[in-house]
Amino acid sequence: MRVAIFASGHGTNFDAIASSQILKDSGLEIEMLVCDQPGAEVISKAQKYNIPVFVNELKKFPDRNTYEKKIIEKLLPLNLEYIFLAGYMRVVTETLLTAYPNKIINIHPSLLPKFSGLDAIQRAFDSGEQKTGVTIHYIDEGVDTGPIICQNEVPIFSNDSVESLEQRIHDKEHEMYIQVILDLIKKESRNDHFEKSAY
Repeated sequence: MRVAIFASGHGTNFDAIASSQILKDSGLEIEMLVCDQPGAEVISKAQKYNIPVFVNELKKFPDRNTYEKKIIEKLLPLNLEYIFLAGYMRVVTETLLTAYPNKIINIHPSLLPKFSGLDAIQRAFDSGEQKTGVTIHYIDEGVDTGPIICQNEVPIFSNDSVESLEQRIHDKEHEMYIQVILDLIKKESRNDHFEKSAY
């Protein structure tokens, strides 16, 4: 399964996916990292795995539409089956959604619809609630509003710091994203089998 990963920061989810032996053995091929921050740590992680990197800065374009058209121009020759957002801090617009309908998946560090948008972990920590979690969902034109694939709770303990909560959320994210990608690979391979059987 040929995919691209979009990320903007440290790249912990990118690293978990790229280093997963079970995903490699199942046929995952990461064709490109798309990053909107030229100084992001995730770039060196991609270079470590010899994954091509495309850095595309929004400020160099007159609008989001032109910015995303440039990304599409880079991705189309790769014949991707999915795009995975892994800490990509840009709202995806209709331009990219139209090019990859129902093929863009995001991970968000809360139990959506709670704490959608930025600073979800800090806001959950400050809320006084006893749990937050992780959501993996398809992207639509809203912010963190697309159809949910799966959710898992993460408890907020009374002795937690933001850092300890963030670490547990990241651990849960890595486990969930790998499982979702594995399920998609199995689904795609079943679809291929049915299509071939039909001929």
